Amino acid sequence: MKKSSSTSTKKPSIPKPNSLRRKRRLQAVAVEAPVLEGLKQVNLLAVTGLNVLSVLMLLGEIGVDMSRWRSAKAFCSWLGLCPGTRISGGKVLSRRTRRVVNRAATLLRVVAVALGRSDTWLGRWHRRKKAQLGAPKAVTATARKLACIIYHMLKYQDAYVPIDEVAYEAKANQQRLRHLHREAEKPGLKLVQVQHAA
Repeated sequence: MKKSSSTSTKKPSIPKPNSLRRKRRLQAVAVEAPVLEGLKQVNLLAVTGLNVLSVLMLLGEIGVDMSRWRSAKAFCSWLGLCPGTRISGGKVLSRRTRRVVNRAATLLRVVAVALGRSDTWLGRWHRRKKAQLGAPKAVTATARKLACIIYHMLKYQDAYVPIDEVAYEAKANQQRLRHLHREAEKPGLKLVQVQHAA
């Protein structure tokens, strides 16, 4: 009688989620250097809200040659981040943005949502637009602003210079005052600044 030979089969080891994340992170860091070296002095990682993974994904979609678009407006239109102009007989029917399937635009919208929770000048600008226009339009407007910044950096090899939060708030307050003065002048009123006694 033949003895049945028992063959022991080893199950393939499944990598743990933490090791997968670490491996992907190391791969992204390894790819970062050669890709970003071609950008010369432009450092897209300096832009608020962008990290290594988002920069690599963005460059994979748009590349580094901005000569394909004649201006930042054309670039934003290609991304689908500009208001549409549906006009018939001189009447504006709709100003909704065009529905464009673009992974770069989706990435910029995700970054814009994260920027809205940051204490930076872009975060404060996003919250101002959110109060004026609502959340969806504020996300689109912030994504468009990011697209313009990235376009100018890649097109003209400019470095990103963040705006100081204090200076931004001062400029925003001046704009609010000018707006209030214009609104008061419509019915023939005039605003007077009141100085509080110390």
